[in-house]
Amino acid sequence: MRIIFSRKGFDSQYGKVPSPVLPGGRMVPLPIPSPADPHRLRDVRIDGISIGCLVSDLTRRRIGLATRVHLDPDLCPHARNTGVDSHPAFGQSGAAQTHLARQCVGCGDLFLFFGWFRHVEQFNGRWRYAGDGAGFHALFGWLQVGEVVAVSGRIDEVVQSHPWLHCHPHVAAADRHRGSNTIYVATRSLRVDGVDFGIAGGGLFTHLSPTRRLSAEGRSRSWWRLPRWFYPGDGRPGLSYHGDPARWRLEPASTLLRVVAKGQEFVLDGAHYPEATGWLHAIFHEARGFPRARQREKAGADYINRTILPADGTPVSLTRNRR
Repeated sequence: MRIIFSRKGFDSQYGKVPSPVLPGGRMVPLPIPSPADPHRLRDVRIDGISIGCLVSDLTRRRIGLATRVHLDPDLCPHARNTGVDSHPAFGQSGAAQTHLARQCVGCGDLFLFFGWFRHVEQFNGRWRYAGDGAGFHALFGWLQVGEVVAVSGRIDEVVQSHPWLHCHPHVAAADRHRGSNTIYVATRSLRVDGVDFGIAGGGLFTHLSPTRRLSAEGRSRSWWRLPRWFYPGDGRPGLSYHGDPARWRLEPASTLLRVVAKGQEFVLDGAHYPEATGWLHAIFHEARGFPRARQREKAGADYINRTILPADGTPVSLTRNRR
């Protein structure tokens, strides 16, 4: 199985601010602005919650409800108000898709999506970033590949066989994704080395945890602290795009990696890293017991009046304080 670290969401170029981590640790990955895409920010829900006011506050109203956004990867069952049953999916094209193809990414391989995050707080009824610092990289979602769908020149055929993809940006705005336009559709359930993890094949991690944080404490977000076994020694092929030995520092209990600035897809061949299985178990441990059906239940039971219940049970409103 190949593990693909896939950079997605707001960054210094698209969105220009970090995605928020709410009080209590809830992560809210933000889809990047994209003028030609079909969805607007008002259409987007994270577990049934509208995030428009949150984004407006954090961008100082530069991005509002009418902003068109690139909803990809599409991992949340309630991300769109379409009423159409959908499956988690992720699209790629151009040079990034060429890299995935050259790395032989296909069925059974696992995308781990990461982005730029920072803690936020409410002040005088509005959201703002908390404390100092430029934020950090963290894993926010996953997709295990169950099907690879070639889109280029096959729009009608794709929509007929996969109806829920008609509004996916790599179909609805296919003219912007010429050159190996491809969609990866998730498996029904996540399986690693024959073990069923008991969760859906694609989804969002709800909360930040130490195992899901990539950036090393006290360093810029481009320096990742990884398990020691990630170090590409003994002739093993390392993480793609990171062949320069100067990017790696082997420490007694971990490995430091300075990640490349603009790469999108970094591929690790798990066949050479058997230790990856235990690491994945740790990352997904807190996600156990939340398959798609449970996510729908939580969207209706825990998130009422656009309010999130953090880990400590204290409600945090995503609407503004109007007093």
